[in-house]
Parts: sequence; C-alpha cells; structure tokens
Amino acid sequence: MTRTSSFHIARIASLLSLAAAVALAGCGGPKTRYGDAGSVETVTNQFGSTDLQMLAEQMTQSMLQAPVIASGNLPIVTTQEVKNKTSEYIDTRAITNRMRSSLQKSGRVRFAVDQAEMQKQLDELNRQQGEQYDQDKSVQQGRMVGAGYRVTGEITSIVKETKNVKDVYYQLFMSLTNIQTGIEEWSETKDIRKTTER
Repeated sequence: MTRTSSFHIARIASLLSLAAAVALAGCGGPKTRYGDAGSVETVTNQFGSTDLQMLAEQMTQSMLQAPVIASGNLPIVTTQEVKNKTSEYIDTRAITNRMRSSLQKSGRVRFAVDQAEMQKQLDELNRQQGEQYDQDKSVQQGRMVGAGYRVTGEITSIVKETKNVKDVYYQLFMSLTNIQTGIEEWSETKDIRKTTER
C-alpha cells in the first residue's frame, strides 16, 4: 500500500468518525441542563416550585413575628400535614418541611417529632432496648418531650376558565395553636393568582 493510499484511508476513517459523532449528537433525544432552583417557574399555571418557595418563605417570616416565637422562649412545635383542598396533587409536606428548616435555622423554634415520623421514633426507641445494647448507654423510654404548639394548615384553589383564559387562585392558610390551652397563637393567609392566556 502506497503512502498516498494510506493517507486517503486515514482521512476517510477520520471523516466517518466525525460524521458518526455528529449523527449521535443530533439524535441524542431531549437534553437536560441545570437551572437556577430559585428562578421563577412559569411552565404551567399549576402549583409549582416558585409557589412552594414563595409561600413557605412568607409563612415562615410571618410566624417568626408571632409573640410566642418572638419572645425567645424557644417553643417546641410539631407540624401536621397541610390539607390539600385543591383539584390537583400538591406535596404539602414539602411546604412544612421548608418552613421547618427555615424556622430551625432561625434558632428561635425547636421541633418535636411529628405524627408522620412518630412510628420511626418509637421503632428506634424500642430497638435500643434490645439485649444487644448496653442499657447504661442507650436512650431510655419515657424521656420524649411533647410539643407545646402545633402547626396546621390547608391550601385551597379556585379555577376559572374561558376559551382564551385560565385563571387559578391559590390560598394557603396556616395557624399555630397552643396544644394545652387550645388558643390559636398565630395564623396567616397567603394568596397566589396565576393567569394563562391561550
């Protein structure tokens, strides 16, 4: 084989490799990229990440102003599931999780285990009572601290639709109640309206 034919074969192989790479890149399917998790999400008028972030932040800032929290007495709080009274699926636990995280970071609220996590707590307490544990170094039964306050809430929506416009109004209501006295110490309502024109 001559030097010229070797050069042509190498060049053809190189061009074929390049064409294959371009073809693979062109039909690789949908492309995924990272975006700013805090940027405004406007894909649809359904409840989305921006709504969750905004409502949780507004509720947290409002709750921090409640006298029982602002007093600096480090109240012990538990959360209950926010009732979803809308016509769509909303992971309402994500709202209370975000609020709980922000409230804990403020250093002004402590949280007791909530109802959803209670069984896991009891399972761990019972596990440490087993004979494989040194009982002098294990947690003891009957030492859990009960919450003095509970956070509850509900989210509702009103949907209005015409041929050209769809309007969705969300309302989140939350409250903080003294468990012993039943007195509501704080409540707040936050609203969102989203309108889509076709």
